Amino acid sequence: MFTFGGMSRIEQLQAFLKDSPEDSFLLHALALEHIKAGDEAAAKACFEQNLQRAPQYVATYYHLGKLLERASDTEGAIHIYQLGIEQASAAGDNHALSELRSVYEDLIY
Repeated sequence: MFTFGGMSRIEQLQAFLKDSPEDSFLLHALALEHIKAGDEAAAKACFEQNLQRAPQYVATYYHLGKLLERASDTEGAIHIYQLGIEQASAAGDNHALSELRSVYEDLIY
């Protein structure tokens, strides 16, 4: 695991979040680090917290949906992708919208 100054990447992100607890990017990054470390339950908790705090943070929908797919929760993933499609559309984020539609359609067809 990568360390910086004796701290793991997860520890670093947790420390940053103490200083900036509302930072959606940091929370998303922490979730991704938990996935890399093999702790999908911790990642899921971070993603869900991010969606509660910042539903407009569209990157979270894709990664949470993929996590749910890996956990064989197809219905949950479809629901998350649908919510993400709505948010990406409202934000005019065509790149995220395209990615979310693609993974959504892969599941429903």
